[in-house]
Parts: sequence; structure tokens; C-alpha cells
Amino acid sequence: MTPTTDPALDARRLRTVIWVVALATVGLIFDGYDLVVYGTVVSTFLRDPSHIGTVTPAIAGALGSYALVGVLVGALMAGSVGDILGRRKVMLFAYAWFSIGMALTAMATTATAFGWLRFCTGLGVGALVATTGALVSEYAPKGKKNLCNAITYGGVPLGSLMAALLAILLMQHIGWRGMFNIGALPLFTLLPLAYFKMPESVAWLAARGRMDEARAISEKTGVEIPRTTVQAVDQPAFAGGGKAGFAGLFSGHYIFPTIVLGLMSATGLVLVYSLNTWLPELMLRAGFNAKGSLSFLLVLNGGALFGALAASGAADRFGPKPVVASCFGIGAIALLLLTLGFPLAALLLIVAVVGLGTSGTQTLIYGFVANYYRTNVRGAGVAWCAGFGRLGGVGGPVLGGLLISAGLALDSIFYVLAALGVLGMLLTLLVPLARDAREDKRVNRVALTPRPR
Repeated sequence: MTPTTDPALDARRLRTVIWVVALATVGLIFDGYDLVVYGTVVSTFLRDPSHIGTVTPAIAGALGSYALVGVLVGALMAGSVGDILGRRKVMLFAYAWFSIGMALTAMATTATAFGWLRFCTGLGVGALVATTGALVSEYAPKGKKNLCNAITYGGVPLGSLMAALLAILLMQHIGWRGMFNIGALPLFTLLPLAYFKMPESVAWLAARGRMDEARAISEKTGVEIPRTTVQAVDQPAFAGGGKAGFAGLFSGHYIFPTIVLGLMSATGLVLVYSLNTWLPELMLRAGFNAKGSLSFLLVLNGGALFGALAASGAADRFGPKPVVASCFGIGAIALLLLTLGFPLAALLLIVAVVGLGTSGTQTLIYGFVANYYRTNVRGAGVAWCAGFGRLGGVGGPVLGGLLISAGLALDSIFYVLAALGVLGMLLTLLVPLARDAREDKRVNRVALTPRPR
């Protein structure tokens, strides 16, 4: 955030950024809660058919994937809608949708109903994940964009951590239905607050040519209209011009990085969802009791949260690409170390590092993508990352279920996951340098060139 000579303006701008980041973070806390709450109850379903019927490991993997299919569809739809209707409207709708979905899921009595309701809930979660990164990126101060996105998307592992902790403390008292009802709280808390305190993106309004509205919100929030966006409206051939939404995402120089970023996100989400769904069950089979196995889930997401926040500073300084690649590699090494029979204390530390290399890396990926694209395709870019990436999320629970059903040893399962971490690292290294900086230089040259009189 560039300081000005007006303390009141600086204070107003800082207050706006804090509100945007805080509300966005709380929204993604409940996304993270939704991610892990199923993993905390899957062992109950596997061992007690009185809840939603008989559930085998294969069925459990499929049920875990239904929500992720919904996230995929919701994210891809929100990418286009968010770039057309605005970030704020999509986010408010998503808060309401997934909250109602969680409440209805708590009432399910069959595996079929449970699966369909998880799919419907996923639509709202996908819309939220796809839109949040774009809004935060457009309000984050220059030089702090990766940090702001890491704080915001750190809500995902924080919510995952919260789900694991609440399961340890409350599961025996409120049951799995109570765990899902907790996920409906944003309808009565976050949604009303966001309605009054979440502004529309100034950059998005300007990019859509709605300059009067952009100036009004800019004056109210103290957040300036980005200079390159103003120039793009006047000179559409430069920085912000070109096709918007998915049309812009798959045209020109964006085609190749879009494909690679999608594959990179999908690989990361295979790791995230396979571990968050199956780690408690794997640790149960390794000889730990129910609370002990859930503790590994707690440590996994704690490592993701704090590791991503620490790595975001390096991403702002050195660029996100080398940091994301390094985190993938660190995660792969940590997964291999889990096979070496370390004592419990060391094992927990390694699991925390695995959290950095999986969920923590995915947090950094969202920031990477949100800052990679120009304004009028940014929403579609984040949606593509969250939506196409969810193919990996869909495959994660299924992969875990198949590996367990096939009778593979615990070490072999970790070898498979480590190989995926190496694949993620290689894909990250293939992403070309973002061209927005080059385009900004072109705009600057045009702006500074004297015009003939």
C-alpha cells in the first residue's frame, strides 16, 4: 500500500483492506471446514451402517468426491459470472448457498441423499473459492499481494484444523450431524456482515467501463483505481484490453500457462483431498486410536496454515513460481520420510511439513494464479485453477479409497503421494513468466511518449 500525504485517506484504505481480507478469510475458513469435516466422520460411516446405510471404502471415496464435483462446476460457472456480474454478488450468493447445503446435508438418512447434498453444497463452495482470490488480489497493496492471498487462503487449512479440533472435542457429544450443522453458521453470521462491509472491486468496475461507480467506491474506501486499468479503458490494445473471462483465458499468450496452471492445481488438490479424507483412517490402520488419528489431521493443517504464511513472504520477494516449486518438492520429501518409522514426536513434525507441501502449497498456488492474469480475466483464471483443479480434488478421495481397497501397504500409499508431489514441482517449473509486467511497461512507454501536436 503506497502511503500518501493524507493520513485520513491512508487510514480509510487500510481499514478497507482489513475488512476485505478478514471477511474473505472467514469465508474460506468454512470452505476448509467443509473440506475436512467429511474426513472426520468417514470412519463412523465405515463402521456403523445405522447413519446413512452401508458404506465401503470405495463408496466412501465416491461420497468424498461428490462435493468436489460440485466445487468444480460451481467454480467454472462463477469464473464467467464473476467477471460479468462482479465479485461481491457471487460471494454473497455463495455464502448463502453452501450454508444451506451444509444444514440440509446434516438431515440426510441415505448415502444417495448424502452424496447429492454434498454435490449441491460444493456448488457454493466452488463459487466462493473461484471469486475470493480475484477480489483480494484487486484490493491487496502492491508488494503484499501474495501475503494477503496467503492470509486469505490460509482460511482453508485453518478451517480444516478447526474441523479436526472440533471433531476431537465435540464429535462424541453432537455426532456427525452436529458437525455438519456447524458449517451452516455463515448464513447467520458472515453473510449479514459481508452484505454491509464487503465492497465491490474497484478494479473490476473500472475494467468494465463503469468508471462513475469505480470512482464512488474508490472515494469511499480510499482504494485507488489501478492506473493500468484506467489506461486500458482508454487504450484497449494494451494492459487490460483484450477478451474478458474464459475467452481471454484461452486466447493469445495465456493458453499454455492456463493449461499448465490447471494441471498444477489439479495435482496439488489430489494431494490435499486424499490426505484430508484418508489420513485419519490410514493412521487408525497404523495402530493409533480415533483421537490420535484425528490429531494427525490437526497437525497436517496446522503445518499448512503457518507454513504457507511464512512462504508467502518469500513469494512476494522472489516470486511465487520458485517458492511453489520448492514447497511441492519439500512435501514430496516429507511424504517419503513418513515411511521410515520415526518416533511419534518426529512423525508429527514431518506431518506438519507434509501440510506445507500439500494444503500450504495449494494456498500459494491460488495467490500465484490470482496475480498472474490481468483484471478482466482474473476471475476466470482463479475459477479455472479452482474448478479444473478440482478434478484432482475429485480424484483424491477416490484414489485413497482405491489404494486402501487394493490392500496396498501404508508405505506404498505414501510413495504414490510423494510421486505426485514431484509431478507438481515439475509442472510449476513449466509455467512461463507472467507477461503483465511486460505489458505494464508497454503501457508506461505509450503513456510517456509525447503525442504529435
